[in-house]
Amino acid sequence: MRPAAPRVPALTDAECSFIDHYLALVDLLARINPARSGGRTYTSLRAAQSLVGEAEALRCAIELMWERGEREIHVSTLTRALRALGGERRAARVTIPQ
Repeated sequence: MRPAAPRVPALTDAECSFIDHYLALVDLLARINPARSGGRTYTSLRAAQSLVGEAEALRCAIELMWERGEREIHVSTLTRALRALGGERRAARVTIPQ
């Protein structure tokens, strides 16, 4: 029997958006990574084109947090959220394999 997946902690809408767009950027960078790509230029091109929009969406999420008076990122909470959503596995695809 598989162990239960960690639960995503309660987050504000802005924190959810922060995490969603951050992970989307990680996924796009993984698709561009020449060490892990399938060797397709078109796939990398499409991912690179999408980076700008996702980066802007992440900036908007962080600006919203700032506008709401959130002056600190709750590191432990957001780290738990990243882990629950497979952030470590997803970020590993951005690195260069041994």
